[in-house]
This record gives sequence, C-alpha cells and structure tokens, in this order.
Amino acid sequence: MVVSMRAVTKNWGLLFLWEGPVPVGRAGRCAGAGRRSAGERRPPPRRGARREGGGAMAAAAGPERPGPSALALLGTGPGAPCCPHGPALLFVKTSQGNEEGRRFYACSACRDRKDCNFFQWEDEKVSETRLAAREEYNRNHQPSFTHRQNVDRYKNFVLLPSSKRRFCQECQQLLLPAEWEKHSDHQFLCDITAAHLKSPSQLLYPLENKKTNAQYLFADRSCQFLLNLLIDLGFRRVLSVGTPRLHEMIQSKASQEEFSVRSLLLDIDFRYSQFYTEDEFCHYNMFNHHFFGGEAAHETCRKFLCEENGERVIMVTDPPFGGLVEALASSFKKLMAMWRETEKEGDDNKEMPMFWIFPYFFESRILDFFPSFSMMDYQVDYDNHALYKHGKTGRRQSPVRIFTNLTPSMIVLPEEEGYRFCTVCQRYVSSGNQHCEICNSCTSKDGRQWKHCVLCKKCVKPSWFHCNNCNCCTLQKHSCEKTEVGCFVCGKAGHKRTACPSLSHARTACQPDKKKRQKTRKRVKIGVCKRFAMKYAIFSKRKVKNKKKKT
Repeated sequence: MVVSMRAVTKNWGLLFLWEGPVPVGRAGRCAGAGRRSAGERRPPPRRGARREGGGAMAAAAGPERPGPSALALLGTGPGAPCCPHGPALLFVKTSQGNEEGRRFYACSACRDRKDCNFFQWEDEKVSETRLAAREEYNRNHQPSFTHRQNVDRYKNFVLLPSSKRRFCQECQQLLLPAEWEKHSDHQFLCDITAAHLKSPSQLLYPLENKKTNAQYLFADRSCQFLLNLLIDLGFRRVLSVGTPRLHEMIQSKASQEEFSVRSLLLDIDFRYSQFYTEDEFCHYNMFNHHFFGGEAAHETCRKFLCEENGERVIMVTDPPFGGLVEALASSFKKLMAMWRETEKEGDDNKEMPMFWIFPYFFESRILDFFPSFSMMDYQVDYDNHALYKHGKTGRRQSPVRIFTNLTPSMIVLPEEEGYRFCTVCQRYVSSGNQHCEICNSCTSKDGRQWKHCVLCKKCVKPSWFHCNNCNCCTLQKHSCEKTEVGCFVCGKAGHKRTACPSLSHARTACQPDKKKRQKTRKRVKIGVCKRFAMKYAIFSKRKVKNKKKKT
C-alpha cells in the first residue's frame, strides 16, 4: 500500500502518490539534487544539431552559430574529458561542402543538455581552475551511496520485519529505520515483501525520459519467451546489457534446483545496486563502454564472460532506440573482445553469441557493423509502452525485433502465436510474412504481407505504389519534387531541417522585430514603475498632511 510518513507521524491521512521519473543516482530531495559547479559553464542552446533520435547521444552545437551541417561520431579517445556519465564522445560537424568542421566532446548518455550540459571543443585549452571545478561537479553528481554501501544496507534491510521495511518512492531508495525522519515528508511504500525485492523493476519507477533513459521493460510474454529460448539453446550464463526485467526473472529462479542459468546485469540505472551484489550488477554506460565501478567492475564482467572457457554464454541487450548505433556497436565489440580473450589463437573473428533487440528499421545500420547478424520475425512487446504491445495488427504492431548472429533455424518461435517455419528460408516467420517466389525470400519486415514490384525488382510495403516520376515505390500521396534525400524545408541535399539556411535567414529577419518588442516591453515596464512610484509618493505626502492636520 502507498502511505505518507507524515500521515503516520501526524495522523493527517493519506497523500496523493507522487508520480514521474527520477534522475539516476541522486534522486529526490533527500538524495541531494546536483547543482552546477561554479567552474562549469553552460553552453548556448543547440541549434542546427540533429541526431538519430531519443535516448542517447548528446550531440552539441558550440558557441559559434552553426551553418548547414551534419554531425559525425568519431568515438572515444584515451584523453577524452569526463562528465558524470563517464568519458565524453568526440563529434565533428561537416558542412554542406563536405568540409570537416571543428571537433567537440559531448556527453555520451544524455541527448538533452538539461540532463547533462557537458561540452568542450577538442582543441580548447581548459584552465586548472575549470578542471578542478569540473572534477568537483562530477563528484557531486555521483550517487549518494556506493555499490558496497548499498549491498550492506540491503543485508540490514532484509533482516527487518516486514512491518519495518519501507521504500521511499520520491527518492527511490530502501529505507532503514534510522532514515525515516529524514524522509518524513515523502511518499513511501511499507510492508515490502521478499517478492518486491526479487522484482525491483516492479518497485522502481521506469525512467521513461526518451532523451536520456527510455527505460521500457519487457512484458512477461516476451521475457518468458527469451528465457525459455536461451535455456533450449543450451546457454548457462546471460550477460544482460540494459535488460533488467530478464535479469530479475533469472535471479528469481536461481534458487530452484533444476535451474542452472546465471545472469550479470550491466545497466546505467544505479538504483539496481540496492538489490544486487557486485557479482550480479555492474553500473555501466553502453554508449562509451564505461564501468563506473572502475577496474574491479571491469574484472567482474571479464571473469563472468570467461567462465567455462567462454562457452555457453550469450549477451542480450535492449538499448534505447534513439541511441547512435555506431556508439552501441563499438561498446558491444569491446565486450566481445573481452570474451574473445579466452579463445584460442586463430579465432580472432569469432563473435560471442548475441541477441540485440532493436526496431526493424535499424536493420541496415546494424548489418553495417555486424554483417553476420540476421533479423528474426518475433515481435518484442513492453509493459510500459503505449504502442509496443502484443496482439495489435497492421501498422500498430510492435516494430521491435531480435537481431542475432546465431543460425536462424535455431531460433524456434511460438507456433501458437502464428509463427511458422519456412522450409525455403530455413527460419521461422510471422503469419503475414509470405514467401516471394521472385525474391526467393520471406521479405516482410513489419509483420504485414508485402507485395512485389516488378519495376523496382523487390518487395515493398502494401501501402506503397510505384511512381513513374520518382522511378521508385513510395506512398500514393507524396510530393515528387521533394523525393531527393535532403532537407524537409527546402528539399536540397547536404543538410537537415534544423540547419536549413532558410530557417536561419528567417530567424535573422525576425531578430530586429524581436529586439523592438523587447525594448517596447522594457519601456512600458519602466513607465509603469515610474507611475506607481509617483502615485505612492503623492499618497505618502497626503498621509503626512492629514496627520499634521489631526495633530
């Protein structure tokens, strides 16, 4: 049940449940919301920078006003500066003439500067004072407790009787009796049972900020399917990268005698350190391959991968869908390299078995970095996502799929959900994915039955039609004039909408009018203040005269 501590201490009754995501680590008032250090400057607002979507990369425009440009990720270097989320990523702006622009560092984990405002030019000289202020800023934005302290707190927490087990919903923290007074004006859950502790994803608020976390959790259907599939394939260890729901399902069954699968969770959400030991959870940023626990956490992960000579282990990852695929692929390859250390010489190209769960429209990007991967037709659904639900039809079906480097015929999909085995393609496909005799493949990507276009020589979506002007298949209602890849505003290639020169000219033209309006408001404000001051002075004089007359 949901109770307010104030209701318990002062008998004021129940308060409304506080809702909404909290920042990772230092959450809520009690945990100490972080403040910007005096040495950390706030860069100007980003204009002209466009990234791949929500949930990951912090691409930033610099103090100079950008022109028509695009961003390119260069990766991380040994001397990269750090923000509270680990080493920053190096980006470069390329102009319309394909000339390389100035390079800069930006946060790897946060897309919005409201979440992390780190920015630094690559060639910028940073003073000792600013470096010291940045280090202080990073320290202040670390979690209130270390992982070891959270483990000790958990041990003390489970010894308490159920009536004294409380969880602060505002700070997202397990509370010991000595901390009740400090959290007296917060909402909390009481009577925390062993079932709650085994399912922390049910206890914690999902961090659904699309620009930072995008923490959508597997539905029980998908989670159970994944676990059963892993067991049937013979895997005994699962490296769960950003999949807390799968990890907790494995942990909850670990006490069963017949169950022999173990899991190690790598996640940027430090709140899970309250429920798992250092051998079960590592605080990890999948966009820059950064272990917040340092060398000890890195070694924990390496040992987990190298057990039994690296056999019967698989990596299952569910990254934020807006994350840059380049950064994710780089981190996953480094995890594979850690696993490959146990292999014999001559197997340098061997890949660790992997399930990468991502939307189907990223297939070409994933294959650019992992050519051995193939996409399965299984539709992954989520509990706390409005659209990615099982059972919907047409375009409303979940677009999330499983990409894997395992042999497709090994992945058995549930026939009771309509999946069937295609003997020609040698893999399981959805009911709507019909085999095309011309393409000699089951071509559908979104679960609907696609149709073959003779002119395009490929299968296309059922809602597309061949346009003779564009010489390709596209939507029936489209503009042939803007079919060329480029800006959505002017239609020209070489830049994106947010960096369109037309918009820049429009903003420049509006600036004089904006300044005039500001001056007008300022004059009106000054005039109002003056009139008020004069009225107050006249009123004061009249009061003085009236007092003199009375005396």
